[in-house]
Amino acid sequence: MPKTLLEKIVFTIIMAAIMVYGMIVYNVALNTGGVTNATFAMALHEMPIMVPAAFILEFFVVEKLATRLAFRFMRPTDRPQFITYAISLMIVCIMCPVMSLIATVLFKEPSFGTWVHTFGCNFPMALCWQMFYCGPLSRAIFRLLFRRGEKR
Repeated sequence: MPKTLLEKIVFTIIMAAIMVYGMIVYNVALNTGGVTNATFAMALHEMPIMVPAAFILEFFVVEKLATRLAFRFMRPTDRPQFITYAISLMIVCIMCPVMSLIATVLFKEPSFGTWVHTFGCNFPMALCWQMFYCGPLSRAIFRLLFRRGEKR
């Protein structure tokens, strides 16, 4: 996993782009009543706004906070993949309400009720998307880009 500043930046960009795209596709599908081929193209329109927001939040605030929270119930001696899962879970618990708030303010009627509804709809999807698809895919892409101990 990322060790240098450059690696952390690249990993965060990969993770933010994949996570945000998946969540935008989900929200567009909810708003339009289903998934069509156009859903995937429509989701691209929000990417220039939401990916930088996700990157800035994740890189400068959430990753450190999520790691601290994860180590409240994990030990450094626990299996590395369980630590990764715990940190991912904490990231979703922090990022989902914040990104739902940003999306509510930018793209919906900005009210408390709308935000709670958006967060409630997004959290189960964000958790599943992160744990089963986005997280493993982002880590696989990162390992392809930054091979350790191998000649390229």
